[in-house]
Amino acid sequence: MSNWHTYIVECADGTLYTGITTDIDRRISQHNGGKGAKYTKTRAPVILRYQEPHPCRATASKREYEIKKLSRIEKLTLLSQAKTLRKII
Repeated sequence: MSNWHTYIVECADGTLYTGITTDIDRRISQHNGGKGAKYTKTRAPVILRYQEPHPCRATASKREYEIKKLSRIEKLTLLSQAKTLRKII
């Protein structure tokens, strides 16, 4: 069983992109190399801003869908909460 991740990257134009992967480093390299999603191809470089692990593709995809439905402000709040939580831990 692979470990899947839902992630959010910030594109060079300030927009946010959400996706899933089994290898965060590889996926960020793909986005920055123009081999990732069509959306990020013209918006590179991207910076990883958020990630959360999932036990399987199904749960990662479900979470990706939930995040994609959020408004930009709600996504920024999620990023801010995650950053605050990392400082506490």
